Amino acid sequence: MKKNNNSNHLFPISTCVCLSFLLHLISAADTYFPTDKILLNCGAAQESTDSDGRKWTGDVGSKFAPAAANTLTSTAATQDPSVPDVPYMTARVFRSEFTYSFPVASGRKFVRLYFYPASYNGLNASNALFSVTSGPYTLLKNFSVSQTAEALTYAFIIKEYSLNVENEILNVTFRPSSNASNSYAFINGIEVVSMPDIYSSANGALLVGLSSQFTIDNSTTLENVFRINVGGNYISPTGDPGLFRSWYDDSPYIFGAAFGVTDVANMTIQYPTDLPKYTAPVDVYATARTMGPDASINQNYNLTWIFSVDPGFYHLVRLHFCEIQSVINKVNQRVFQIFINNQTAEAAFDVVAWTQGNGIPTYKDYVVLPQKGNAQQDLWLALHPAIASKPNYYDAILNGVEIFKVSDSNGNLAGPNPIPPPKQAVVDPSLARSHTSGNSKNQAAVIAGGVIGGVVVSCLLCFFVFVVSRRRRQRKDSSASDGWLPLSLYGNSHSAGSAKTNTTGSYASSLPSNLCRHFSFAEIKAATNNFDEALLLGVGGFGKVYKGEIDGGSIKVAIKRGNPLSEQGVHEFQTEIEMLSKLRHRHLVSLIGYCEENCEMILVYDYMAHGTLREHLYKTQKPPLPWRQRLEICIGAARGLHYLHTGAKHTIIHRDVKTTNILLDEKWVAKVSDFGLSKTGPTLDHTHVSTVVKGSFGYLDPEYFRRQQLTEKSDVYSFGVVLFEILCARPALNPTLAKEQVSLAEWALHCQKKGILDQIIDPYLKGKIAPECFKKFAEIAEKCVADQGIDRPAMGDVLWHLEFALQLQESAEENGGLATCDMDAYETPFNGKCGGKKDPDASSGFEGNVTDSRSNGICHLPFRFSETNLLCLLLINSQGAAN
Repeated sequence: MKKNNNSNHLFPISTCVCLSFLLHLISAADTYFPTDKILLNCGAAQESTDSDGRKWTGDVGSKFAPAAANTLTSTAATQDPSVPDVPYMTARVFRSEFTYSFPVASGRKFVRLYFYPASYNGLNASNALFSVTSGPYTLLKNFSVSQTAEALTYAFIIKEYSLNVENEILNVTFRPSSNASNSYAFINGIEVVSMPDIYSSANGALLVGLSSQFTIDNSTTLENVFRINVGGNYISPTGDPGLFRSWYDDSPYIFGAAFGVTDVANMTIQYPTDLPKYTAPVDVYATARTMGPDASINQNYNLTWIFSVDPGFYHLVRLHFCEIQSVINKVNQRVFQIFINNQTAEAAFDVVAWTQGNGIPTYKDYVVLPQKGNAQQDLWLALHPAIASKPNYYDAILNGVEIFKVSDSNGNLAGPNPIPPPKQAVVDPSLARSHTSGNSKNQAAVIAGGVIGGVVVSCLLCFFVFVVSRRRRQRKDSSASDGWLPLSLYGNSHSAGSAKTNTTGSYASSLPSNLCRHFSFAEIKAATNNFDEALLLGVGGFGKVYKGEIDGGSIKVAIKRGNPLSEQGVHEFQTEIEMLSKLRHRHLVSLIGYCEENCEMILVYDYMAHGTLREHLYKTQKPPLPWRQRLEICIGAARGLHYLHTGAKHTIIHRDVKTTNILLDEKWVAKVSDFGLSKTGPTLDHTHVSTVVKGSFGYLDPEYFRRQQLTEKSDVYSFGVVLFEILCARPALNPTLAKEQVSLAEWALHCQKKGILDQIIDPYLKGKIAPECFKKFAEIAEKCVADQGIDRPAMGDVLWHLEFALQLQESAEENGGLATCDMDAYETPFNGKCGGKKDPDASSGFEGNVTDSRSNGICHLPFRFSETNLLCLLLINSQGAAN
């Protein structure tokens, strides 16, 4: 009897164990665990860890690379700041054929090849010309890494392939080209990862433009050419566990100024049983790009992306969809057309009808016919509302895109090397018109002016601080006010807001060692010729900025050295390093490294040949920038800020956007700089970050000042001031003017509303701005400086309108519409045509005895200066330590 009782108890226990095991198997079915995962750091002797925390094995002495006398290992002679150390700083170089052999399980694999076009062992990077094969498949032929990187404007190249392995050995062979006598091959890293067969289709994929299907089977090899997280941020390999794919932001591929809007899911994403979670990460399906809320606009444009692809190959296009807006949960609410290369892929696609609900991911595969030609061709992807279906919402949605090149019948995937654009001579505006004095005199004048201006501002600040401190003591307030002047590269700055920080001691223990390059103090001294004053570029509150050279003079840099007496402290120093070392973007200044030896705080940046934007606007002997170039600079800076707000892992608020923090490289590409005040933005659960007010006089968001609540709209306000500064060529704040004229933002807003903004613009621009362009530019600048953040556009919308303004300008120039351009006929949205109407007290500010029309940029127009901005001048809240 006792035995029977024990048996009865054992049955439910064993049943529970089995059920638990089955549930574990069901859950595990959605998580892919690769049987093979190889990360080979070529040319390295030891194990190393990349920026994503993945461990790479060195190939020196490894079982994958046979010992051979025809190869050598090397370290890159130079390092672009945007290039990670692992796996790009070491390479294996081949003068003759060399094969890596990887013992793997049979089945499909991702094979990723990593290349960095640098000089290795003194070899010329342009002589690296080679082919790569794997079994019967030709992956690359006469491939030039340097030419490809130049054409695509990439610092490094990653080639990803999906191929089938049958005999449990994966061979990857490198063969220098026989077309050139000095050719060689090299590789920086090889990654091999098992993958499920997620891109094959038993029923085939639709051939766009035809009614037939295209089959992708085990004999087909694919090369991934684009993997895009539409409407979302970059997803690193670790954000796609198991398959380790990288998903990129879609904004660089959107055609024209019609960006649509980005959406984030307000619901839980539920994968259907027939769609494994490894198909695409949840972050792909949880974000999307739609056309926008205006049905009338949506019916008159296509939301379009353009991708450059190799001619002569079929291409597999996979589109990922998930309806993530809760209001759209029924059939025929959002129906749209899909066009690929001007061919109809779907005449009426309804995501809800396809998935039977919202919040449910899916995808559709299409194959595009080969395009003719020898150079790269454009693959167009466009969405448009299906008007004939009469949906509730005339809109379209897309969450992700993957594009693969399909191997031809011979197993070939090698296309031609892309052709770099013709190198145009960079016009130096300094050559456009003669100087009134020599360079040395100009530099002396600039330095003298900076010193005098600094003394005046310091006196004013001392007076203001004295008054404020006295009042605070009378109120028995125990908090203290500490002013500070953050340094912008190459330029002075007039900012306020940080509490004083102790700067003694060493800071190495507080800085992650793997963020960026660490320089010794001896290297810094050598780079600046022992801080030679002849190399001085600028002076600010943090210290001095010197021009320097590193790596044997091969790289020009700007070196910012902290002043031990400066009231800027370790917090700003660390913030700059931690922010910039994690951010890589064409329109953000690149931080190369830092030095903190001997209690020094030194930052090393890319050298910006044309200095700050402000240097080219006013109080300068430099020639004026053409309007079109100013627009391009605005667009570049907007792209950089848009990336900070939406493209990084977390929202980043710059907090100090101004013309001295927009730098110009040798090609006049705008780059946002100075991240010492930057702050991580609010999470999805919060609308703002509560923090001590910091920023620069004249650019500070009044709502942020009043409420001490920081959002990305604070950057939008500051950028609006920058737009007016670029248009009017005068300082954002000029205390020497009558009080009603001090604030450029408020005064320009007043002029815009009265329809006389054209009267205070830079005289150089008179007659050179297309009226429609001027109208669009003025409208977006006005919206940026709205008093309340909720009324300001997002930075993506600002970018959209600026690009549209540039198109209007280009169109007018092409049509010759500027020859008779009359700015007095500019029609404002407030008063109609200005009609030459003059404010009785209006003056451009360029009359009198001013010899250089750009020497002061002052306007003399009456307007009441608000108490808020006056308080910004007098007082910055300094509660607590630096935030």
